[in-house]
Amino acid sequence: MAETTKDLESEALQLPAEARARLAERLLASLDSETDAQLDAIWLAEAERRLDELESGRAIGVSADEVIADARSKLR
Repeated sequence: MAETTKDLESEALQLPAEARARLAERLLASLDSETDAQLDAIWLAEAERRLDELESGRAIGVSADEVIADARSKLR
């Protein structure tokens, strides 16, 4: 590890907890930016596929009330 990286790490660890958390969040977000765009595209395609199935009649929607009631009955 380069000395500057070690120095930066040492300084970061001396920050208050809230500042360290904010820094950690920003650093992690910087690693995920490309992945987020890819995931957004995948979820959009999935949402469009599901909408197409509903509109074409290949799938039948179930109300949230029915899903919740079914889940509650299974938990009893």
